[in-house]
Amino acid sequence: MKLRKRYYLKKKKLKQLIEKLGAYHKLIPPKSKVEILEIDWHDIILINGKPNIMMLDNTPFPTLKGALEIEINKKYVIVDKGAVKFIANGADIMCPGIVDADIGIKKDDLVFVMDELHRKPLAIGRSLISGEEMIERNEGKAIKTIHYIGDQLWNLSF
Repeated sequence: MKLRKRYYLKKKKLKQLIEKLGAYHKLIPPKSKVEILEIDWHDIILINGKPNIMMLDNTPFPTLKGALEIEINKKYVIVDKGAVKFIANGADIMCPGIVDADIGIKKDDLVFVMDELHRKPLAIGRSLISGEEMIERNEGKAIKTIHYIGDQLWNLSF
């Protein structure tokens, strides 16, 4: 990833960001230092030096490190342990590996992919089908992976 620009967020923009985050607003505690990294991939928002939020299509969404700091009870997909090694290598999520999913997921939603045993996030992706279809189907691709454990964003530090 190539850094183009790095700057602190102004109060007005910070307020707008917090509103857009909705349920994930707890990622930005009061009086935290909030910076934006404009990189050649997606813009990253650092909260006190940690890459906790990424901008996807001008929408803020927690990174995996950010997701570890919050409780995830919506927009989640649970995969079996056989899928974990493939996800850790950046593979898209296939229907046969899905054990459970939030039935509120719609096509094109951003979702958290979590492991069955520990319920920890492994990847973030864009759903290709609804949550109900993910549970019912036994073949085909369900989620296009955007960010996963071990990728460049996961290893990013400042």
